[in-house]
Amino acid sequence: MDRTRQDAAASTQGEDYTRRLQRLGGARWKQLLDVQAPYRWNLRRLHLGRTLDVGCGLGRNLANLGGDAVGVDHNSTSIAHARAAGHEAYTVEEFFGSTHARPNAFDSLLAAHLLEHLPAHQALEVVSSYLPFVRSGGSVVFITPQERGYASDATHVRFVGFTEAAEAARDLGLAVARQYSFPLPRTFGKLFTYNEFVTVARRP
Repeated sequence: MDRTRQDAAASTQGEDYTRRLQRLGGARWKQLLDVQAPYRWNLRRLHLGRTLDVGCGLGRNLANLGGDAVGVDHNSTSIAHARAAGHEAYTVEEFFGSTHARPNAFDSLLAAHLLEHLPAHQALEVVSSYLPFVRSGGSVVFITPQERGYASDATHVRFVGFTEAAEAARDLGLAVARQYSFPLPRTFGKLFTYNEFVTVARRP
């Protein structure tokens, strides 16, 4: 990874990135329209059970997943914000020292808007470090932005579509169960910032 991409990846760790997430999520029109409603429905229909949200950021998906989800993120400022919102969330170091870091503690792992922030080998290292905490037969869900969303964030370092997400799943020893575009069909990916690739895989 070149210096520019290293700097982009590192920039997700500071207070500036947390403030950016707060600014984007706090837009008044988003609050009035409850724009999270379809994404909340999408996660809940997957019936993920107790979920470990890796790269949880401010805790948006923790809110969508329900009360027994646990989040982890390398950005301590974002974790502080997630906790202030009432979510159970930890920095990486805190999580691995917690009682949650035990085999088969979770039914599922969610990595939403994580893979595109890391080079492929590093993404695999991060996700694989958490897989032992997911039970056999549990789900691993990757959510990544489509073209318009990818271009909207300078901290993204690589495009992760269906093919790349499936390759990551296979490299991790997972079986891909389903891939789909959400909330709109794939053809809207170049126009709608919040259109996403969703890959659902299973742990053996």
